[in-house]
Amino acid sequence: MSEINDLAEKLKSEGEKTVRFFSELPAEQWGLQIYTEGELWTLRDVLAHFVTAERGLVKLFEQIRTGGAGAAEDFSIDRYNAAQQQKVKALTPAELLTQYQAVRADSIQWTSGLKDEELEFTGRHPFLGVTTLREMIKLLYVHNQTHCRDIKKALN
Repeated sequence: MSEINDLAEKLKSEGEKTVRFFSELPAEQWGLQIYTEGELWTLRDVLAHFVTAERGLVKLFEQIRTGGAGAAEDFSIDRYNAAQQQKVKALTPAELLTQYQAVRADSIQWTSGLKDEELEFTGRHPFLGVTTLREMIKLLYVHNQTHCRDIKKALN
C-alpha cells in the first residue's frame, strides 16, 4: 500500500472513531467545559473546532500543493479559532457531526488524490511552522486524538 493510501486510511479510521465517540455522548454532556484557559470551550465547541480547523487546513494544504507558501508568518491560531467558533455557534451538535463527516470525507478525498512527490511539498502550517504536506496531513488526525484525550479526562 502506498504512503498516500496509508494516510487516507488513517484519516478514515480516525474520523470514524471520532464520529463514534461524539455520537455516543449524552445530550447533557455537550455543555461540559473542556478548556478553561484562554478561550473557554465546551465539548460542543471542540467538535466545532474539528469542523472549522480541518476545513481551513485542507484549503491551506491545497494552496501549498499548488505552489503557495502556506499560512502567513503573523497568522494567529487563537484569533482564527475564535472567529470560526462564531461562524458555527448556531449549529447543533448533530449538525456539527454531519459537517465533520463531510469535512473528513473531503480531507480523505483530497489526500487520496495526491501524487507521492507532493507529500514532500513544504509550506507554513499555523502550528507546525514550515513543514511538509505529509506532516500536515498526519496532524489532522493527531490533532483530533489530542483533543479527544482532553475530553475523556474532563468526563472522568
